[in-house]
Amino acid sequence: MKFQQSLLDYISTSLITMNEKVSIAESITSGLIQLAFSQMPNAKLFYKGGITTFTVPEKVNFLNINRIEVEENGFETQKMADTMAVKVAESFATDWGIASTGYAASVRNSGFKVYSFCSFSYKGEIVLSKRIELPNKTQALDSQLYYTEFILGCYKSALNQILI
Repeated sequence: MKFQQSLLDYISTSLITMNEKVSIAESITSGLIQLAFSQMPNAKLFYKGGITTFTVPEKVNFLNINRIEVEENGFETQKMADTMAVKVAESFATDWGIASTGYAASVRNSGFKVYSFCSFSYKGEIVLSKRIELPNKTQALDSQLYYTEFILGCYKSALNQILI
């Protein structure tokens, strides 16, 4: 698996220039965003780590997400992605938090749709949130790879917002 090198270089250079740190909470992308960050030049200077959680108990235990809030608002939602982004940044004491959640394949729980949410927190505030929808027949791995590339591109946009 190979990520677009110019995108990885841009993110790396931006974070080093800003002297800021990032952490990642993933569900739908199953560690692929973390993999991409580990491939960036000088990653140890800005990437503190991440966590992959698939179920509510893990999101509650490892990200300190309120179980009642999850039960009231749903499991794979924009609000969940927003909360994950803020909580992972708090957990790792980073400036930035990146989160992904959703469905990689068409299943009953997703209403037989393939979609994902991503969120980016910066210093405790959500600066960008997106919903990504793919064709219902998209294979799970193809969905995860697409989501990862899309999220990296969105993160570049979030960085640009702060740099301007």
